[in-house]
Amino acid sequence: MDIPRPQNLRDKRRKQIMYGGFALLALFGVTLGLSRLKPAAPTVERSTVWLDTVKRGPMLRQVRGNGTLVPEEIRWIPALSDGRVEKILARPGTSVKADTVLVELSNPEVEQEAVDARFQVKAAEAEYNSLRVQLQSQVLNQKAQAARAETESSQARMRADTDAELAKLGVISQQTLKVSEGNAQQLGGQSEIEQQRFQNSTRELQARLAAQQARVEQLNALYHLHLTQLNGLKIRAGIDGVLQELNLNGHPLQAGQQVAAGTTIAKVAQPSKLMAELRIPETQAKDVSLNQPAQVDTHNGVVPGHVTRIDPAVQNGTVTVDVSLDGELPLGARPDLSVDGTIDLQRLANVLFVGRPAFGQENSTIGMFVVQADGTATRAQVKVGRSSVNAIEILGGLKEGDQVILSDMTRWDNNDRIRLE
Repeated sequence: MDIPRPQNLRDKRRKQIMYGGFALLALFGVTLGLSRLKPAAPTVERSTVWLDTVKRGPMLRQVRGNGTLVPEEIRWIPALSDGRVEKILARPGTSVKADTVLVELSNPEVEQEAVDARFQVKAAEAEYNSLRVQLQSQVLNQKAQAARAETESSQARMRADTDAELAKLGVISQQTLKVSEGNAQQLGGQSEIEQQRFQNSTRELQARLAAQQARVEQLNALYHLHLTQLNGLKIRAGIDGVLQELNLNGHPLQAGQQVAAGTTIAKVAQPSKLMAELRIPETQAKDVSLNQPAQVDTHNGVVPGHVTRIDPAVQNGTVTVDVSLDGELPLGARPDLSVDGTIDLQRLANVLFVGRPAFGQENSTIGMFVVQADGTATRAQVKVGRSSVNAIEILGGLKEGDQVILSDMTRWDNNDRIRLE
């Protein structure tokens, strides 16, 4: 018969408590160790990211924008007067000369006004000629009277001189001498008056003829205005080039349509003289200035040029920059052709730079993954400075020779470390 021993039960329970404590300590240690382990870095295929190496040396700052080729000289042609379209003599795409008639309009009122103005000019000229003859006749009459008065005055003076000599000899009395001298003085004064009348008539002739001449010139100017309006019914190209557009209010021009004065109906350009209109993002246009060198890619060749105009206003987030082309245009270059342009802003010497990352503005601090020797990439805070189309200046956070990831890494914003395979 077995008899239970209390001592053995106590030893057994003590061992169970010790083993349980050891197990708890082991579990706590394992848990603590696992909690201190870093999470496994996500894996990224090396072929799917864009890598670049930090370099030191000269960096060319550039800005890029797309745009179109436009003619340097464009002539928008309006209708000078109201009219109805009678004939369309040229169509868009036709080569034209300066005096080529594009469209013929008709307006009976303009034609009648030109005829009336012409007859008014002729009537005024006839009136001028009649007035000139009349005034010249009056001047001649006055001149004859002045000459007659001068003759009578001279004869009276001669008689008075003769009577003076005779009076000295006692042949005639002093009374007769006084009468001769008075008559000579009177006729002399009358001669002076007639001379003044002659001079006044001459000035009157000049003044009245000048007034009539001014009226003739006024009517003649009015006639030429009506004549210009009449000739304006034949709309001409104005310059040598190619007819680009022929429309009315955005629709193709058709015979029989009514055109109001001042309405633009045609566009003529010189396709051999083209320039590029580039649209530069407003954030990058602040450093663009006149005469900076540029390159325009027509997709069939690159043409050098220089900046000639910068639009002072911003439209749809871009600034329009005109680039004059200095080289020969490639085949196929024509107005409205889409092009890409690059403008050289500044050449920086001996700076630290790297390819421009997918995200990040100039003069800011951005996060970039730096590739390590063990094949991992760790995030670093990099201070960047001035930027270009394909490069950006490094001010801090990287050193020459570092290899960095330039691709969009927003998927791994929550990771400071990735593994490249």
